[in-house]
Amino acid sequence: MGVAAVAAAGTEAPALGSGLGYRPPFRADLFANRSRVDFLEIIADHYFDAPKEKLAELDLLRAHFPIVAHGLDLSVGSAEAIDSAYLEKFARLIERLDPPWWSEHLCFTRAGGVDIGHLAALPYTQEAIDVVARNVDTVRKRINAPLLLENITTVVRVPGAEMDEPEFLTRTLDATGCGWLCDVANLYTNAVNQQVDIDATFERWPWERLVQIHYAGGRWRDGVLIDSHDSATSEAVWALYDRIVARAPVKGVILERDERLPIFAELLDEVARARATMRDCGRWP
Repeated sequence: MGVAAVAAAGTEAPALGSGLGYRPPFRADLFANRSRVDFLEIIADHYFDAPKEKLAELDLLRAHFPIVAHGLDLSVGSAEAIDSAYLEKFARLIERLDPPWWSEHLCFTRAGGVDIGHLAALPYTQEAIDVVARNVDTVRKRINAPLLLENITTVVRVPGAEMDEPEFLTRTLDATGCGWLCDVANLYTNAVNQQVDIDATFERWPWERLVQIHYAGGRWRDGVLIDSHDSATSEAVWALYDRIVARAPVKGVILERDERLPIFAELLDEVARARATMRDCGRWP
């Protein structure tokens, strides 16, 4: 990558360490253990059109932690282009936070003017890559901070694929100049559900573009592994996490937990374990 591409991808950003996806129920515990969490990731959509109390909470978090923002509904893969009103809200939040990077899912959430209510997988085609590149270009005209794209889970492969997921992601990042938010749990979940040999494809993922990692626990439902964010990270995901951190120049890792929140000490144990691997691999002081 050239200098401009490196800046756009966020791969030159300083390391942020091992952090948590912020959830309001553990705010008090978080501030009581500030020294054990290096940075936070907030769900950007929760602060759009937010009341002043919610924005005050955000300012309080920012005063004590480095923060990155994670979006849910930019719909960067939507063929009908980016929603300008949504983009404007996102841009104002980024201006307020001034994060080293921000992220969205490589998917679409709107089609035909309808919000479909979940992260929908794109077909692995050149046409889809062209759509994402065009939408990212629109986003960059309003937001200068580096954008990371996250790999999502999908139970079934969209018909008509011209390539597999590693090639699709690599070519999309090349076309857009974005960095990669590698969700290790998503990568593992897709491999299990689609019976993909991770070892056989491992070196084909774009590790040089990786900036941030997500990890989380899932659960089995009706014979399908679900990325549910409601349990401790499995040993299988930890093993893959360790391998990825050893391979890729990761700048920050975030534990995601949305349901069945345990006592905060259990979250801190996972954050510490993730940090230890970063230190062992020279990714964090």
